[in-house]
Amino acid sequence: MLGTLVKKEILNSVFSFRFVVTFALLVAIVPITIFILTNDYVKKVDEYSFRQNGIENYLKNYAHFNRIGNVIAPSQPPIPFYSLVRGISSDANMNKFDDDPLPVVFPLLDLVFIVGILLSLAALIFSYDAVCGEKEDGTLKLMMSNRLTRSKILLGKIIGGTLTLLIPFVLSLVLGLFVILLNSRVAWAGTDWATLALVFLGTVIYVFLFLVLGVFISARHHSSSASIMTSLFVWVLLILVVPNLSPYLASLISPAPSQIKMNREISRLTDVERDDLGRKLQAERLAELVKKYPVLAERLSETEAKDRVEKDPAFREAYQARTREVDAAWGEANRIQNKKRDDLREDFNRKVGAQTRLARGLSMISPLADFTYLATDLTSTGRMNLVHFRRLSDDIWDPSYGQYVTGRITALQKQNPAVDWWNTPVDVSDMPRFQYREEALTARVKGTLWPFAIMMMMNLIVFSAAYISFVKYDVR
Repeated sequence: MLGTLVKKEILNSVFSFRFVVTFALLVAIVPITIFILTNDYVKKVDEYSFRQNGIENYLKNYAHFNRIGNVIAPSQPPIPFYSLVRGISSDANMNKFDDDPLPVVFPLLDLVFIVGILLSLAALIFSYDAVCGEKEDGTLKLMMSNRLTRSKILLGKIIGGTLTLLIPFVLSLVLGLFVILLNSRVAWAGTDWATLALVFLGTVIYVFLFLVLGVFISARHHSSSASIMTSLFVWVLLILVVPNLSPYLASLISPAPSQIKMNREISRLTDVERDDLGRKLQAERLAELVKKYPVLAERLSETEAKDRVEKDPAFREAYQARTREVDAAWGEANRIQNKKRDDLREDFNRKVGAQTRLARGLSMISPLADFTYLATDLTSTGRMNLVHFRRLSDDIWDPSYGQYVTGRITALQKQNPAVDWWNTPVDVSDMPRFQYREEALTARVKGTLWPFAIMMMMNLIVFSAAYISFVKYDVR
């Protein structure tokens, strides 16, 4: 009997105008969106390769240790899942606004937008009259007279409505995936397909939630017009208001300084103030050293100093002592200023972390936020990937790069202590390069358990409310 009810709901919906419109929209929008995102991904891959080649050419011809730090800063290559999900890392670059303003003014759609916005709204449109509409038509009373239990009628409506809505989505997604498969520049691995399956599971849970929500609202009204207005109000509240209001509320409850202000202060500490302190400490140390080595008071060019170091052992000893004192002065200046920088960053990260956690917690009242976190974190395009990227950069690459620079500087100074190797071009072909590795799927799944669990709990709560409302519903 339940199968008959599900079949009835599907047939009634398939031949409705709202199904035709939804089908046409999804079949048009999803493949076109994936086609555009796939081409955008290929473009990003080419741009990334061009930048990396430019960096390698720079390192080959102009590299010196005092400047390459910013040039070789770790960067993440485009992820193949950008063909479906844009995420955080693919936001439009405002620096390119003058060249091409359209990506900034009209940002690209993606799968998260289509599911989060379009499918949620479609689910409410499909279900807002599931109960009150049939009461107005008289069919609900007729079904009750055939001794059908209310629980079976409710399940039939919910399951049938969900399947009806997923039919055009699955078909449009399959068409879009053909675009990816036919593009030789996009190489999906087995984990990518497993990720897509998990995202699809999240989509089913998300669509089911809004369809049950529509049935619940319908069971609380006796008029379809009132039900659709309530449904739209709830949709606006959950989809538009809560996610956008949560960061603002979090900033009021747990304030944090701006990133721009923090970066400006760090730049001052590690640039202007560090240079002033370094020059002061160097002058103090050299003033004491000149008393021991009066020969250092002579003003010599780098070439003259180099010749004299090679010929005069006493001058070489004095010059090496001067190099040690200069390095010690600037090392002390860097230590002091880096300590101030690290304290500032620690305080900033603590405040921002507290604010971010609060904003995330508040936003998870919205199913859209839960689905967005789930989809972007599973596909390595969300906040989890930023944390993972920072861990690869700060914990793995930075120490290896620092050890390499320290070792090379020490070796070069032994060869020629008269040369300022910090500002002299050197061969860095053996320097370690940053290698991005996508986080394991198991770790990503573990990181998305909360969004999964919250959406399941919301489904349980809304389904229980819909069941109770329908059981008590007056069909007369």
